[in-house]
Amino acid sequence: MQRILISIAMLFLAVSLNGCGYNTIQQHDEAVIAAWGDVEASYQRRADLIPNLVETVKAYAAHEKETLTAVTEARARVGSMQMGAEVLNNPQAFADFQAAQGGLSSALSRLMVVVEQYPDLKANQNFLDFQHQLEGTENRINVARVRYNEAVRVFNTSIRTFPNSLTNSLLLKLPRREPFKAEAEAAQAPKVQF
Repeated sequence: MQRILISIAMLFLAVSLNGCGYNTIQQHDEAVIAAWGDVEASYQRRADLIPNLVETVKAYAAHEKETLTAVTEARARVGSMQMGAEVLNNPQAFADFQAAQGGLSSALSRLMVVVEQYPDLKANQNFLDFQHQLEGTENRINVARVRYNEAVRVFNTSIRTFPNSLTNSLLLKLPRREPFKAEAEAAQAPKVQF
């Protein structure tokens, strides 16, 4: 009789643990970390391209030193930030990371305005190649951000719905993750002048 009760208790425990969401939360957490890795890889690709782009532009636009310096400094700020999964658990570090990337995007935009002033540079094949690579990289960054935000949404939903919310609050204590948000300047349409 005692063996039967122990067997029933073990079966009940196995069934209740299966439905608690522990494994699901872990899977969603790993998906967020993997998606963040994709974002980091895209940013790294951009950071690796920038020195080549800057050197190409320098050859044609030596007197545009201020813009080139701004791009180089923004890249250095981005490069000095510690990236990794630990950024995901620190909202301030995440905001700082986003701000540094936003500064780099802004500096690159100013660089492209400089480029428009130099027809010889626009015709240079090396520059055109770098420009296409940078454009593709910016698209990859956007795709990686969208995928990261989707992984965050799934994860945050999984730790806030029952019974996973109980499992998270009692066992895991994982915080909600922050999605990427648009920069404040993105609310205004850019001015295009010809």
